[in-house]
Amino acid sequence: MTSLYVHVPFCVKKCSYCAFYSVPYTVPIIADSRISGGADRADHRLLSDPASDLVSVYLCGLERELELRAKEASQGVSSLFIGGGTPTVLDVTQLERLLSLICRYYFKAPNRTDSTDISDPLRNPLIHTSWTGQVIEKTIECNPGTLDREKLKLCRTYGINRISLGAQSFNDRLLKSIDRIHTAEDIHRSVTLVRQSGIDNLNLDLIFGLPGQKMGHWQDTLRQAITLSPEHLSLYALTLEEDTPLHKEYACSQAGSSDCKETLDDSNSRRRLNRLPDDDLQADMYQWAVSYLQSFGYGRYEVSNFARPGFECKHNQSYWRGQDYIGFGPGAVSCLHNARTRNREDIAGYARILESGLRPLDPSANEVLTREQKISEFMMLGLRMADGIDIAEFAAKFQTEIQDIYGRILQNYIDKDIFLLAEGRLKINPACFFVLNAVLVDFML
Repeated sequence: MTSLYVHVPFCVKKCSYCAFYSVPYTVPIIADSRISGGADRADHRLLSDPASDLVSVYLCGLERELELRAKEASQGVSSLFIGGGTPTVLDVTQLERLLSLICRYYFKAPNRTDSTDISDPLRNPLIHTSWTGQVIEKTIECNPGTLDREKLKLCRTYGINRISLGAQSFNDRLLKSIDRIHTAEDIHRSVTLVRQSGIDNLNLDLIFGLPGQKMGHWQDTLRQAITLSPEHLSLYALTLEEDTPLHKEYACSQAGSSDCKETLDDSNSRRRLNRLPDDDLQADMYQWAVSYLQSFGYGRYEVSNFARPGFECKHNQSYWRGQDYIGFGPGAVSCLHNARTRNREDIAGYARILESGLRPLDPSANEVLTREQKISEFMMLGLRMADGIDIAEFAAKFQTEIQDIYGRILQNYIDKDIFLLAEGRLKINPACFFVLNAVLVDFML
């Protein structure tokens, strides 16, 4: 079956490292810089005004897109992930509309003949299942400080059974250095609220390699995270993504151009750039985390993801296994029947195109995957997982043996003990996970 992703492009404040499309929750109706040229020339209005706000524009567009594409998952969906942005930055009324729209189009049984009112989530047990009746994983991303009891009760009412909390660090100084709006205390408070809500599947996102981060800071973050007993942890090395403030600062520092003076005049920018941990320290942080988490029963099932048995993220596993997925909302990506598309990153334009009955696609980001691309992605995604690639599955899927395409490369890595081949599966040596990206480039056709 197909997995479902819904992008909510709002957050309290854009973080300096984030490359995902989002706009501040409190912005003018024309403040999307891709349409207006900047928010400073507009009359600011709070997005809580349902008559004219950007959230309402987004939700209207989302409803049209859900309706327009409802038949694309005719066999039902295998998982739901609501991401952003920060979905829980929406107020209760907006959040309920979001969840009810998703429920209306994807979590009800077709051709029902009984009198169950499917518009009332409290009376509708089908919100927890796909059309096949299977209970599925339904995740919503949250940031500490944007959760309260009412929002969590609403999420649970609509069948949300997994929370992914963007903790990132338990060090307040480090959080401030990357423009996060919360504190370590906010993380603890949010986790308490999640547990009190009855949701028993919690992920914490954490970042290592932050500006000024020492090994001791990272160890303290992991120790505090473990005291909260999350079922799942995602550990990401800080990446300088293009077009983010942090990447621009770094590029300017390397170029030494006078055009960069304004960017680097900010003292926080200079501190960040001068204190990025080197690759060796990041490798040490990663290896310590792997050992520490394993001692508490968290298995590494993917290069960045650790879970207690039975709590692996099914939605992300579907991506790594090359299964189809549908993305809704501005900037969301879909991949169906070997065609990959992306919606335009412009809320007003997204909604306007949908109003005309068309899909709001970004023409520069649409492609039909070639056989070479599919093979490359199968390898690069599959090798990220601890259980690796099934050799027989590769042969059945591509009608050729894996050795016929990658024979010399595979043998080289097997001889170097970087890859392991056993029981019909090709896996990365666990000791080599941190350098996996450098290896995977050899599998691009």
